[in-house]
Amino acid sequence: MSDKQRVKLIALDMDGTLLTPEHEVSERNKKAIQNAMEQGIDVILSTGRSWDTCFPFAEELGLTSYLITANGGQIWTVEKELLQEHLLKTETVEKMYLLAREKNMHCWMISTEKVFRGHAPDNLYDHQWLKFGYASEDKNKLDQMIKELSYNEELELTNSLPTNIEINPKGVSKAQALKFLCEKIGITMDNVMAVGDSLNDIKMIQESGVGVAMGNAQVAIKKVANYTTDTNEEDGVGKAIEKYAL
Repeated sequence: MSDKQRVKLIALDMDGTLLTPEHEVSERNKKAIQNAMEQGIDVILSTGRSWDTCFPFAEELGLTSYLITANGGQIWTVEKELLQEHLLKTETVEKMYLLAREKNMHCWMISTEKVFRGHAPDNLYDHQWLKFGYASEDKNKLDQMIKELSYNEELELTNSLPTNIEINPKGVSKAQALKFLCEKIGITMDNVMAVGDSLNDIKMIQESGVGVAMGNAQVAIKKVANYTTDTNEEDGVGKAIEKYAL
């Protein structure tokens, strides 16, 4: 079976992938997505972003099926029905926030309601938490933080840029969310084309029938992908859909 015959679902990362550096969707990307949907292919956004920063793009693109947000922390329908949710323990979030303060690192955290950047709410226990992130231009700081966090077997560590660390509950990933959706739709991961650029995309790219790395992807992503497309400044997503799905 050729790749084009195989693909029934296209999963797209957003930042560094679907979106330009200006956080826009190019016309070529839009057209390719529209063409795919017209051929009966499900197109979903699979992102580290929160629901509220993802959904406007789904509306802009006219998507009709599902959204994976917070690296698989939540799975939604485009009708805003929450299908699945995985939460971090609040005491773990509290420890990670105190660690950020101690190490003087920028952090952000996604609750089920909003994103907090650089600061925590007055009471962490008033919220439910999906994802925590650290950012630093100092690679040594990031490496030290990864080492410290890796002792906690309840955490899943990835990144969305070489300059950050993203933390979800253990076992939560875009790949796991896609498996859930495949079962719901009645297809397998072999029918999925996944496109991404960072470590939070690596599992879905490895486990999909057609795994595509962006031209601007981290080296590890290019090594596991079946194909590499152009960058997010060069309509890489649109070109990949045209070449491998349509």
